[in-house]
Amino acid sequence: MQRIRLRYTKRGRLRFTSHRDFQRAFERALRRAEVPMAYSAGFTPHPRVSYANAAPTGTGSEAEYLEIALAEPRDPEKLRELLDESMPVGLDIIDAVEARTSGLADRLTASVWELRLEGVEVADAERAIEAFLAAEAVEVQRRTKNGMRSFDTRGAVVSLEAVPAPADRPLDNACAILRLVVRHLTPAVRPDDVLSGLRAVADLAPPVPAAVTRLAQGLFDEESGTVTDPLAPDREAVTAAPPTAAVAADAWGSPQRSEGEPEGPAA
Repeated sequence: MQRIRLRYTKRGRLRFTSHRDFQRAFERALRRAEVPMAYSAGFTPHPRVSYANAAPTGTGSEAEYLEIALAEPRDPEKLRELLDESMPVGLDIIDAVEARTSGLADRLTASVWELRLEGVEVADAERAIEAFLAAEAVEVQRRTKNGMRSFDTRGAVVSLEAVPAPADRPLDNACAILRLVVRHLTPAVRPDDVLSGLRAVADLAPPVPAAVTRLAQGLFDEESGTVTDPLAPDREAVTAAPPTAAVAADAWGSPQRSEGEPEGPAA
């Protein structure tokens, strides 16, 4: 059984799709692309697809991840192209790699978010950021399925800054753009929680809902302060190892194996 890890996006109006909506669209794409999926055992077998840390409904993303298990080996890039052609525009499959390491979910420890605050002056945003970062704790409340819950947002925030607005924006239209790096803790701290924290410490209240996009997701590097690519270890392992049936495939449906080569990595 071969495992393939995919990176996909939620762009434009498709950011309003729920995780369940995406699951339905992706499973239809698997059928259209005739992907030879491996299935679970039991009375109701289903395709073996594992989703990792999906973004909240209403937020855009350039870095969502999932893993699929195949019953037959395939070339990752050809599979990516076929799946991308079968998905709605905005839900784009932009990267694929054969899984050669374990623990993809364990490598998703932090996210980089961009928050566009229309109608907010950059100077006002900077003052709110300064107050937020100076606080030891910033308590906010969020409604959950078990009722209202209070938790600290400050501890999860690694960095928060205002970045310059695009040069093509009208000068008379205020827009503050925030760049946020947040650790994945329990309970999870979301971008809207940080906005609630900015409102609590500095009364920063955008006149319209913020446009939120996840720019990256991966392992947080303590030394550099950056979020690294979670698929990089798999790429490095593929480069270092001999070609597998999936990499050596010269066509979508007819992989060529060298004599004595195994069918693929173990699940």
